[in-house]
Amino acid sequence: MNSQSLLNACRNKQLDPVFASVYGTSDLCAVHDRFCALIEGFMHHFGEAADLSLFSAPGRTELIGNHTDHQNGCVIAGAVSLDAIAAAAPCAEPVISLVSEGYAPIQVSLSTLSPQESEKNTTAALIRGVAAEMAKRGYAVSGANIYVSSNVLSGSGLSSSACFEVLIGCILNEFYCGGALDAQTLAKIGQVAENVFFGKPSGLMDQMACAVGGCVYIDFADLSAPKVVPITFSPDAFDCALVIVDSGADHADLTDDYAAIPAEMKQCAAFFGKTLLREVNPDTFFDSVKELRTQATDRAVLRSIHFFNEIERVNLLKNAMEANDQPAFFQTVLESGRSSWELLQNISSPSHPNEQSVALALTFAQRLLHGQGAVRVHGGGFAGTIQAYVPHSMLDAFVNGMEQVLHPGCCHVLTIRPVGCLKFAID
Repeated sequence: MNSQSLLNACRNKQLDPVFASVYGTSDLCAVHDRFCALIEGFMHHFGEAADLSLFSAPGRTELIGNHTDHQNGCVIAGAVSLDAIAAAAPCAEPVISLVSEGYAPIQVSLSTLSPQESEKNTTAALIRGVAAEMAKRGYAVSGANIYVSSNVLSGSGLSSSACFEVLIGCILNEFYCGGALDAQTLAKIGQVAENVFFGKPSGLMDQMACAVGGCVYIDFADLSAPKVVPITFSPDAFDCALVIVDSGADHADLTDDYAAIPAEMKQCAAFFGKTLLREVNPDTFFDSVKELRTQATDRAVLRSIHFFNEIERVNLLKNAMEANDQPAFFQTVLESGRSSWELLQNISSPSHPNEQSVALALTFAQRLLHGQGAVRVHGGGFAGTIQAYVPHSMLDAFVNGMEQVLHPGCCHVLTIRPVGCLKFAID
């Protein structure tokens, strides 16, 4: 559909049934206003398009499995109700032009599909990486004009980078791969873009959750074919809300802190002649701690202990979710959070010892919950967000209390989104 016709259809609410299939019906006015603004933004920057399409990719929340994916471990994650949306059209010139609200326009020439040192830690690197991985798979990827609007804020702990990678992958998949690449493949492409082109070590959990959608248990033991098991879950089943709390600190200069975790875990794996901790027998590991300490740092050993214990907790949480066992669910979440703080040590950065925003947020969340629900660090840690399960009867008091300590608007009440990345089916 051409851009003007698409805008008219959106303004006339003809697209509301399509939007309702993803966002539900409770706030459709805000949804269609958001998409009208998106299309208008595209037309303002790129002019008329003969064939304009709309796309969406959700953010993700890690329910458990903190820093296990980069060791081919297990995780449970879910797509969330916040997302990045795009209006996009293909173009013949091999250049991807992207405008993202609030950021400077970007142009990426596809004449070069190798990592560029000057692009490290930039959005351009992610775009180039996604295109390069598709080209490597034999697809003739060319240009596109893309206008993006996202409420998955950078540094929110909801994986804005993975959401973006998957969104770009979804767009190029539709334009140049005939939609042939499935969600898991798009996730793997996004991970390569982030690891190799952007320069940030990461596992596959973030991209997989954003691409697949819903709530999923993922076992990365066989990285070429991860085991993905959908889990029917809603916090409402436990009469609580899922709240992501922004601590006020961001991830801007913490790449070294993140990178140290997989590096130290691999250091311990290497002691046993393995590459990753998932390849090490847990009993062998624990029986060898004394000898291991002569070859690896104590912090590396503690972080590795977290890994093995967290793998067990992932399966405990899966069982609790499937059995609708609220006490076991909350207890497992709390134990995961305690392990992240004490063993994984990703609550604050050693290079910023006076910055303790996440620790402060966790402490006051626990105080406000009065032993109810559960709370843990969310995602990569060191800065960013925490995750809380708050009984509905306590939600208003919890939000007000956290805002008094942190800042207004720090709490985001989220739901699990049932679908992953997609092109909206519009006739």
